[in-house]
Amino acid sequence: MSPLTPYSVTSNSQHPEEAPVPPPDFGTGFGTDELAAYRPESTTPQDFDEFWRRTLAEARAHGGTVKAERVTETYGLRTVEVDDVRFPGWNGEPVAAWLLRPRGAAGPLPVVVTYIGYTGGRGLPTEHLFWSAVGYAQLVVDNRGQGHDTPDRGTGDGTQWVEGFMTRGIESPEHHYFRRLMTDCVRAVDAVAQLPGLDAERIVLAGGSQGGGLALAVAGLTGGGVAAVMPDIPFLCHYREGARTALDGPYQELVKYLRWHSPGRVRPTFDTLAYFDGVHFAQRATVPALFSVGLMDPVCPPRTVYAAFNHYAGEDRTMTAWPFADHAGGCGSNPPVQLAWLRERGLAPRP
Repeated sequence: MSPLTPYSVTSNSQHPEEAPVPPPDFGTGFGTDELAAYRPESTTPQDFDEFWRRTLAEARAHGGTVKAERVTETYGLRTVEVDDVRFPGWNGEPVAAWLLRPRGAAGPLPVVVTYIGYTGGRGLPTEHLFWSAVGYAQLVVDNRGQGHDTPDRGTGDGTQWVEGFMTRGIESPEHHYFRRLMTDCVRAVDAVAQLPGLDAERIVLAGGSQGGGLALAVAGLTGGGVAAVMPDIPFLCHYREGARTALDGPYQELVKYLRWHSPGRVRPTFDTLAYFDGVHFAQRATVPALFSVGLMDPVCPPRTVYAAFNHYAGEDRTMTAWPFADHAGGCGSNPPVQLAWLRERGLAPRP
């Protein structure tokens, strides 16, 4: 195997007799048996499930309709149809999304619900043409307060102590920013059923970095309501390890908060974040999962990703590890891996 190519660690329910294969040692100090075995003790809050049951029930009780406006001509696209979508999220507030699909395709189409990385938003539809080019519909979900089209109105009573969003409402899970954002992301899956031409039985969750962490959260919160999840280099996993070992990126916000503002609040801080930890969502997710990790990632250190992967409850789980990748992961080499994996699971668009 070339050290420039990825390797996979697979636990596949279709071949239960095959034990997971430990990642090889490339002589880089990464990809050792330690990662394959790394499964930190769970710190799931006792009321975790009730917290999220109540949160989602309250959001759904607000009701609201999904609205879509065709805007294809605005962007000069000829082979793709684009709708500008608004759906009800946290507190019934409108959340922006793009819906892209191949022009003239006969539905219902499998749909890739895509979540976006940290400090990003849905951007422009011309930034998201891959999945429609290979026959899928794609719902690209905006990040409240991070993108340009969905404000974070419900800031609650929480204080923001440093830049970014990691400490916005850190003193209580009730007021933390990720409670609102993750609720939006679940409600995006609810919205698929109200959009014509989409196959609600073939919903695939996807995203990178923060988007990967959000995809993992939704997989854990929707049970069997989706068909698969593909978290790439996921952020929002194993926060304490991320804060301890990340050399760059948003985990450093926690370091600054605990160093400068509240050195005596270490335990309460991580108690709040436990309600939004990808490890705990992974323990509740059972659909087929394709993870990826960069073994030289300074933003989402490999142990944080493997913590979620090794706690994942579903039997059909695969890790694509890029041995010399940083936080960019497999870059353009990763989509073909995803396409092949989806085909193997019967989730390709029908001819």
